[in-house]
Amino acid sequence: MLRVAVPNKGQLADPSREMLREAGYTRAATVRDLVVLDPENDVEFFFLRPRDIATYVGSGTLDIGITGRDMLLDSGAMAEEIVSLGFGESAFRLAAPAASARTTRDLSGLRIATSYPVLLAGFLAREGIDAQVVGLEGAVENAVRLGVADAVADVVATGTTLRQAGLEVVGEPLLVSEAVVVRRRDVGPDPAVDTFVRRLQGVMVARAYVLVDYDIRADMVERAVSITPGFESPTISSLHDPAWVAVRAMVPRRDVHRAMDELYELGARGILVTDIHACRL
Repeated sequence: MLRVAVPNKGQLADPSREMLREAGYTRAATVRDLVVLDPENDVEFFFLRPRDIATYVGSGTLDIGITGRDMLLDSGAMAEEIVSLGFGESAFRLAAPAASARTTRDLSGLRIATSYPVLLAGFLAREGIDAQVVGLEGAVENAVRLGVADAVADVVATGTTLRQAGLEVVGEPLLVSEAVVVRRRDVGPDPAVDTFVRRLQGVMVARAYVLVDYDIRADMVERAVSITPGFESPTISSLHDPAWVAVRAMVPRRDVHRAMDELYELGARGILVTDIHACRL
């Protein structure tokens, strides 16, 4: 049985559960569940603190898990990212009062508060910046105001909380994070893991693409399929009128309205867009 760790709280929790449901797992999982057995798919889900997931997976206690890239790298666990999931985007950034630092070099000699000490220490070492790391649990935005630090390093989605604390972002992000699937580094191939990952990848593709169907004159097919080339190649079907054909193709969701406009201008009619709920490519 495959043992999978899933975030039980934070910005990764609800999107993780939703993706698992779309992939056909954990039909009864709620925010109060600690363990959910899915006998139909031969999977057992453990709902854990996101920060602990990489440690459990790295120790071999659990087979794979969903956590943030930032928490994986900060854990120091024997785990590695095997696929990114496209949600929970955030950035690990430095921030300080405007008068104290404009570049990362200005942080030399300062105290920097963070709840990601491994990530921060690694960055400072690589950049040759001599600063003191002040480890804190949870939010660190008020560390400067409370006098325990001169600057902070935190994972943020927009930076609003930093600005509300009177801080300004310094330099570029130290790390761009998102939800990822992690696995122990030294394990071999596992068909159960491969199946799990394929299901999640199928959900990501289904979210990113739609099916577009339309009728077009046969002599305009080549120009039409240049607009909708599909994932591999579009499907072309004959119609009762030999002068026309039907075309079906996968189109990136973000491009679908532009594609519909161009197809209509080309003479396509009966243009239909259908959501994809699941797929394998």
